[in-house]
Amino acid sequence: MFKKVLIVEDLDSIIETVRHTLEKLSIKNIQYAKYCDEALIKIKKAQIEKDPFELLISDLSFKEDHRENKLKNGEELIRTVKNIQPEIKTIVFSIEDKSFKIHSLFEILEINAYVIKGRNSIKDLKKAVQETYNNKTKILLPETSTNSVNKNSLIEIESYDIELLKLLSNGYIINEIAIKFKNLQIQPNSNSSIEKRINKLKTYFKANNNVHLIAITKDLGLI
Repeated sequence: MFKKVLIVEDLDSIIETVRHTLEKLSIKNIQYAKYCDEALIKIKKAQIEKDPFELLISDLSFKEDHRENKLKNGEELIRTVKNIQPEIKTIVFSIEDKSFKIHSLFEILEINAYVIKGRNSIKDLKKAVQETYNNKTKILLPETSTNSVNKNSLIEIESYDIELLKLLSNGYIINEIAIKFKNLQIQPNSNSSIEKRINKLKTYFKANNNVHLIAITKDLGLI
């Protein structure tokens, strides 16, 4: 089992519940942070001391207060941590249940598990920790019929589409996207293939135009 785990959560009650769950799994070194910046400092310090965290469990959203933080949410934290410690295992523990958002975290940030906070979420979190330790990936809990449908419906939406939609939302036109994709070695990157993909996405999401497409995918949490 994991020996060293970092919990990133801003509610004391949830921190204590998660800590108690991890203790039941015989995890000895359990630390926590209430802010993403604080969590990053702990992770960097652990690396310097050559005693790195093996597992990161993080929420996605954090309430703002008087502190000024560079990292605003769990997604930014995970992305930053993965850049400095790619091998760390990551579990998101959040109330966010938008399927496209969850899919993007698996595909882009390569998280190991996603647990939706709910009535039986602590039991689900325990299972996610165990399965992550056993090197299972893309664990989405709870395993309800709704989630199964969502996971199947996400097959058509790839990381390529997410990147394409992000560029569209930032005001890039097709020619500029093609240049960007070529520089990043993302394929297909021809103007015609990008235009076809955008049209396919508009059909998939029943969008009237590009602006409508961006609005829909933002509402769904895809971008």
